[in-house]
Amino acid sequence: MAHGTHDYVDDPRNRDILINIGGELFPREEAKVSVFDSGYILGDGVWEGLRVKGGVIMFLDAHMKRLYEGAKAIDMDIGISKDALKKRLYDTLDANKMVDGVHIRLMVTRGIKATPYQDPRVTISPATIVIIPEFKEAMKQTLDRGIRLFTAHVRRGYPDVQDPKLNSHSKLNCITACIQAAKAGADEALMLDPHGFVATCNSTHFFIVRDGEVWTSTGRYCLGGITRGMVISLAREAGIPVYEKDFSLTDVYGADEAFVTGTFAGLVPVGEVDGRTIGEVGAAMPGPMVKRLRELYLARTQAEAEKGRGL
Repeated sequence: MAHGTHDYVDDPRNRDILINIGGELFPREEAKVSVFDSGYILGDGVWEGLRVKGGVIMFLDAHMKRLYEGAKAIDMDIGISKDALKKRLYDTLDANKMVDGVHIRLMVTRGIKATPYQDPRVTISPATIVIIPEFKEAMKQTLDRGIRLFTAHVRRGYPDVQDPKLNSHSKLNCITACIQAAKAGADEALMLDPHGFVATCNSTHFFIVRDGEVWTSTGRYCLGGITRGMVISLAREAGIPVYEKDFSLTDVYGADEAFVTGTFAGLVPVGEVDGRTIGEVGAAMPGPMVKRLRELYLARTQAEAEKGRGL
């Protein structure tokens, strides 16, 4: 079992899920892709993590926009329209009779290659589209007690090396950071940008609270997070001062609160960074700002569910 924001409650129903590969449904044990697939050989593809509430995929338009922009950036043709892919997602949910407490991993790779080689011109099939829906809920203990972070030496790099705004299958830098944090006894890694300012975490976005203000990174060296953007927007609408800015680990260690955001768990408090307790020792978790922002976010997801699928 992993530790951190992606801790989940095991659900026996997942043994019998149907997985969509290229528009066909397969039982979990029979769901396979070719060893010549671009994703397996090279990590050549893009993906999205999606949450479901009331039978509705949360903020699906935003996720589709990010997916198709990422595909365009790497010159990959997904092969079907956004509307067709949305229908495929919902058809997969309905086939599994899934309504609530569901997480979806949507993966698109460049397709099957004639031979194991990086050149996209040796791809001989349409893009491979895989939809894995699971009954998966974040653990209440993680949401309540928070997580511990360790600052990894692995940086979020410049976009001319590998653009951190791409939600690509090539995540080795994040994996390396995660390994370093785990070896240090922490739950997840905090990652800095090339200038030494705080950028993001290996799989979530990072925020701190100082004197009633919410700070997060400039966003130049991290993925354009859907939940991150939603929290920033909700805070501003509620009159909470929120800033996207450069700040250092010194600012983090002296913060009143800290938290991370992500599609799977929403808002999760951070209790410790590099062995430093965030906020007052013994203070209740989550703190007042995290509680307020979490309430705003849950209300927003409920409103999204009430809007329906919109197909």
